[in-house]
Amino acid sequence: MAGGKTVAPERDAWLCFEDEAGQTLRPPKARTWARRGQTPTVAVSGKGSGRVSVAGLVCVRPGQRGRLIYRTRTHRGRKGERRSFAETDYAALLDAAHQRLGGPIVLIWDNLNTHVSAAMRELVAARDWLHVIRLPAYAPDLNPAEHVWSHVKRGLGNLIVHGVDELVAVVKNRLKRIQYRPELIDAFLAHTGLELDPAPP
Repeated sequence: MAGGKTVAPERDAWLCFEDEAGQTLRPPKARTWARRGQTPTVAVSGKGSGRVSVAGLVCVRPGQRGRLIYRTRTHRGRKGERRSFAETDYAALLDAAHQRLGGPIVLIWDNLNTHVSAAMRELVAARDWLHVIRLPAYAPDLNPAEHVWSHVKRGLGNLIVHGVDELVAVVKNRLKRIQYRPELIDAFLAHTGLELDPAPP
């Protein structure tokens, strides 16, 4: 991680942490208020299938407000449908981030097989504005994007949706709320214990 903090100021780059998460039609369990002895229940239909996957970037840079940039992928349970992001999906996300941030990117992500594949290495090599650093194994606590997913899933607790399209709309709504709260993004970074070095003079 120290490498990312060194390389980013040298390149005058954004430090972007990437991670993925997914949500099915079955909502996460959450606590709620109820009368003593009357535990509330939420009826969830077992019918229908679907899942929304999200790949997101938490982007930080000294002197700039934190940014959250993401892409979603909808799985409808169709035969032969890819269930995860492909290398080209990650490349599209990174290209969009580069355009939005207007500067070089130091990307920090884990060792997911799609991240380290030969195809992904070629896509990274073709982008001179991109430098990749891999997180150590079993170190999710160093990735602020993990806290984004925790925050979103708390907001989905006990939620009933009637189809995958409604689920996608709700997930996007929760993510958009975070995008408009840069102080929350800064808090996700602070929760990792990582600190940004000041911008070079």
